[in-house]
Amino acid sequence: MDSRLAELLGQIDRGELGLRLRSARQARGLTQGAVAKDVMSVAYLSRIESGHRRPTPPALQALALRLGVSVESLLGQADRREVDEIRLALDYAELSLESGQTEDAGKHLQHALDHLALDHLAVARVDGLRERARLLHARALEATNQHDDAVLELESLIDDRSIDGLTQIKAGIALSRIYRETGDLGRAIEWGQRVMARVEETGLDGCDEAVQLAVTVAAAHFERGDTAHAVRLCRKAIARAESLGSSMARASAYWNASVMQANRGDVSAAVPLAERALALLSEGQDTRNLARLRTEVGRLQLELDPPDLVEARHNLEQAAAEMEWSSATPVDRAWTLLGLARVAFLAGDLAASRELIAQVHTTAGGHAPLAEAEALTLQGRTHAAEGSTDQAALAYQQAVHRLSAIGADQSAAQMWFDLADLLEGVGLAEEALDAYRRAAVSTGLRARVSTDTFARS
Repeated sequence: MDSRLAELLGQIDRGELGLRLRSARQARGLTQGAVAKDVMSVAYLSRIESGHRRPTPPALQALALRLGVSVESLLGQADRREVDEIRLALDYAELSLESGQTEDAGKHLQHALDHLALDHLAVARVDGLRERARLLHARALEATNQHDDAVLELESLIDDRSIDGLTQIKAGIALSRIYRETGDLGRAIEWGQRVMARVEETGLDGCDEAVQLAVTVAAAHFERGDTAHAVRLCRKAIARAESLGSSMARASAYWNASVMQANRGDVSAAVPLAERALALLSEGQDTRNLARLRTEVGRLQLELDPPDLVEARHNLEQAAAEMEWSSATPVDRAWTLLGLARVAFLAGDLAASRELIAQVHTTAGGHAPLAEAEALTLQGRTHAAEGSTDQAALAYQQAVHRLSAIGADQSAAQMWFDLADLLEGVGLAEEALDAYRRAAVSTGLRARVSTDTFARS
């Protein structure tokens, strides 16, 4: 027995050790006499199991051999072989998540979690594997649109002060992202800032993940309408990323800066930033984010005047191919398909555009209301281009219903404006007026004086 285990034997509670020995013996259906034979007296073993005696190192080794268990497990420590098995299962789970195989990821995760739940591992730190398993479990829940369960797991990780800072940052990125993507911008900012404050306390603000967290929070500020603050955060993150010299951190910062420029209407400034982020991200191994960025670049290229259809199609088709074997979510895929549908529409292939629009709805499955509303709007435009005004009006009205589910979200404002113009174009004046009102509400505008005031004057 090595010195580390001998020291643990001298410190362990005798009652706990005795209980583990008795449990191991009973699990194998052995009597005390069968275990003690040729090793020690039955009376001695009985006193050990009852917690009245502490075995010597050679005696404990002999008992472990007779019971077919490791000395580490009897001392409440993880056997290195078990640790390696858990780590391998988590590696496979992470690889499966990155390749979009959520079912396989779940199986490997369950295997790891089952081992981590064993009694002799319950009191061991297991080299931080328990926290890694919880983080991967939350990611798997997110990938399968189980957002509520993912949020609960991530919030629990962040609240646990015993967990290492890097794991908490990763949990903060995922949590802020989920809240932002599901429309709860206030919570996206609140939790992100909470983790950012902890990052500064622990001196971890110089790592890649800290930069990614900062730009994730900046994106939530931007979507809420805090444009100036969001831009400041993003510029600070870019400066930090440049000082780190990290491709991943720099790509993340440039990506978010690009999105903000695009949303401010400066597409010509957004495209170079996005292309720079794409070049940096291509140096790494993050396939999901690389595919998402290709989609963003493709969508921006469609906003240029004139649209760059060739480059947009290239980026969107490559993104779609990468998403087939990455951890991209159905929402990611829906936006990519929608981009390809717009390419087909602008190229004059209306039939192909409608086919891709149908794939958007099938892929999103009701989990991407903004993308689905935009798809319905595009569907209406294909009908209008063919002179089918009634069909176009129906599609626009369906887009209104889908967009209404989002509420007063700034990300929906532009679409409400676009819909208002399209509704007016097919003779739906009242619906168009309502869409203009909703666009104003989504941008934060409110009437200072109610119409009733004028009615009474």
